[in-house]
Amino acid sequence: MRKLFEPFSFYFQHSKMLTKTRMQYKLDAFLCCIAVFVRESAGIVGVFLVLQTFNNIGGWNMQELFFLFSIIFLTYSFLVFLFSGIRDFSNIVNNGEFDKYLLRPRSVLLQIISANSDYFAAIGHGTLGLVLFIISANSIGTDWSFANILYLIITIIGGVLIQASIWLLFSCSSFFLIKTDSLKDFLYWNTRKFAGYPLSVFPGFIQKLLMFVIPFAFVNYFPAQYFLHKPDLAN
Repeated sequence: MRKLFEPFSFYFQHSKMLTKTRMQYKLDAFLCCIAVFVRESAGIVGVFLVLQTFNNIGGWNMQELFFLFSIIFLTYSFLVFLFSGIRDFSNIVNNGEFDKYLLRPRSVLLQIISANSDYFAAIGHGTLGLVLFIISANSIGTDWSFANILYLIITIIGGVLIQASIWLLFSCSSFFLIKTDSLKDFLYWNTRKFAGYPLSVFPGFIQKLLMFVIPFAFVNYFPAQYFLHKPDLAN
């Protein structure tokens, strides 16, 4: 039983040390969180202004789009809190620091995951996601029964793991490519921008990309369809 919980204890101790390090400059930490929140909010304000002219985008009104965005921001907040080490793995390889993880008597993957945690992005994205969820949750006509709440929790966990798997794929490619930042920008960050909008508004190529290559559709679009009772793509 002790061995079963040992990885969690290892991760907790590393997170505790990282938290103490980051909080050495409390004002800087606070301003970084605010900066992330404001930066991401700018895109939401843009959607809000567009919907002042057009009543909906692809049949999705403002509250429904906010709900779609909220899942993206909430899952990303947990993602960068738990798996920033995987996101930044290419820097570890390029700087020649990977060997030290091989020499330690712990799982290499566990060490990489524990190596970093982006608290600023986690708080900024998480706060925005929570605000959007609170604004939209009572207006989308969903009955928040125990089953639906459980489905939402599973959705967030699944969304985090899907994105972590994408990051892990890029991390593995760091052994074969000198730099993976451009590849990550193209296949993850740019694709993530599509995920804030209904899949049905995009051409077939983008739909297939978001379903089968970089599966952001399973992070927020299909779960949102379930909660909002929206027709599927075939309709």
